[in-house]
Amino acid sequence: MTHVKLEHLVKIYPGTTKPAVNDFSLDIPTGKLVAFLGPSGCGKTTTLKMIAGLIRPSGGRITFDGDDILPIPTEKRGAVMVFQNYLLFPYMSVGDNVGFGLKMRGEDKNIIKQRVHEMLDLVKLPDIAKRRPAQLSGGQQQRVALARALITEPRVLLLDEPLSNLDAHLRDEMRELILTIQRELKITTIFVTHDQEEAVLLADQVALIFEGVLQQYANPAEFYQRPISEEAARFFGGVNFIPAKRQQNNIETSAGTFNFNASGSAEAPNGDVTLTIRPEQIQLGEAPGANTYMGKVRERIYVGTYTRYKITLGDHEIEAIRSAELPGSINEGDEVSVHLPPDRIWVVPKVH
Repeated sequence: MTHVKLEHLVKIYPGTTKPAVNDFSLDIPTGKLVAFLGPSGCGKTTTLKMIAGLIRPSGGRITFDGDDILPIPTEKRGAVMVFQNYLLFPYMSVGDNVGFGLKMRGEDKNIIKQRVHEMLDLVKLPDIAKRRPAQLSGGQQQRVALARALITEPRVLLLDEPLSNLDAHLRDEMRELILTIQRELKITTIFVTHDQEEAVLLADQVALIFEGVLQQYANPAEFYQRPISEEAARFFGGVNFIPAKRQQNNIETSAGTFNFNASGSAEAPNGDVTLTIRPEQIQLGEAPGANTYMGKVRERIYVGTYTRYKITLGDHEIEAIRSAELPGSINEGDEVSVHLPPDRIWVVPKVH
């Protein structure tokens, strides 16, 4: 188990002036599973490769348990990377692929054979050691790549978009396998993804990255309940954004004045802000009271277990989700009460 720390990491590729990774600092506790999340080209994989030793940083420091690893050669760092495209040796058997790292170390053949058997059992692929990669499905190849990485007992496991090449069913299976293995081995793990749902389902902590800059580092729930910016909220599926002015616990908007007492509200800015609230947290058809105003249903979209509504509220259009199990029917054209719970409202700095 290894404590990983990134300090003011920078990467500027030759021929460019804009950093691919810019002043990136992060503390990854021992044994945790952390996601690097962001759109394509934001610097996620570049950062992963710097940790692995495949790319040399332009500046900054990387430590494992307090020791600077930058002077240490890639093969001796104990950070093993599983690539998006598996990179299995096509001319080798599965067993030889899995045992390759131990062979390079000069381990005894019997020890390698036993360890290969253990690893294939771990990834739930027993009895395929003699097959070639071409005889395997994409999901099986990804498991073999994972076994090959784990057999060397790395200090840190690095996964680059590990589920992106798999269909939905295989993604679910692979996700469960990664979680099971990570919890069993308690290995510090970092994985790259552009899929916020995948990050939420897998990670203990999520590092959200835009244009090479770390935007927010928090547990998954915080991104839904307390996004640091409108951009972060939108990346996590936020759709409701109302210009407002905040004075302590009151938020004034053209739709009305709302009380605001969310956990951590003291950290939120005063003055010109943007009010945001997730669609599933808005309550429709409740009794009048504080934080409740009348709106008009412009569109109703039935999805099965819930119904999504687009509602005109003052000068704004918001979206709300209502469970299909709730009594009463709300239809297009209806006037409906719209309640924003004070502990579910969040405010972020206004985008200029």
